[in-house]
Amino acid sequence: MPELNLILFGPPGAGKGTQADRLRIDFRLPFISTGDMLRANVKDGTELGKQGKDYMDKGELVPDELIVAMARERLTEADAQDGFILDGFPRTIEQANALDAQLAELKRRVTAAILIDVPGEEVVRRLSGRRVCVKAGHNYHVDFDPPKRDGVCDQDGSRLIQRDDDKPEVIRNRLEVYHQQTEPLVSYYDQQGLMRRIDGTRSPEEVHDHIRAVIATLRMEDDV
Repeated sequence: MPELNLILFGPPGAGKGTQADRLRIDFRLPFISTGDMLRANVKDGTELGKQGKDYMDKGELVPDELIVAMARERLTEADAQDGFILDGFPRTIEQANALDAQLAELKRRVTAAILIDVPGEEVVRRLSGRRVCVKAGHNYHVDFDPPKRDGVCDQDGSRLIQRDDDKPEVIRNRLEVYHQQTEPLVSYYDQQGLMRRIDGTRSPEEVHDHIRAVIATLRMEDDV
């Protein structure tokens, strides 16, 4: 397998960032997210960045054609020639079609779309359990990393709060949007035989091992 071109899917709280960081180190691949592409273009003052900033300043979504154009440029950079890990792109069937067309022009293809699957209520438990101290932003979790004293930061004694975006009703709304956007893409990559599902309820180490096993199998199949 000459290159490894991966797309990561998963709901908020699935651990995509953790897994992407491990895969980036394992395979020396760039981790590319929509947010990263937008921020880089805005920071560098590119023409695409200026156009994207106009939309963001108005509080509007950056249109597909701009995101696709940024992705086209990013995937031709030197560090992405042996492969890449995409997160947040594609978000729509139109973007997926555009990505396929871009890669075909470069005589490349998506190796696999990896879905880190976590049930909705587990996502709510993970995210709604987060607490942050008001003084310095130290992070805790009521189940996984609780403070020694309930509601009090171990490090500076300040009050711990739940952020508004970690409240269960907000998380459920985010999940609804995620499913509306992602389910068509899961079907899209399923039909191409590229979708691989990972049980995201396991420990981060087990999820990492499963993803590595999937990649090893893909490489063996490609060598046959």
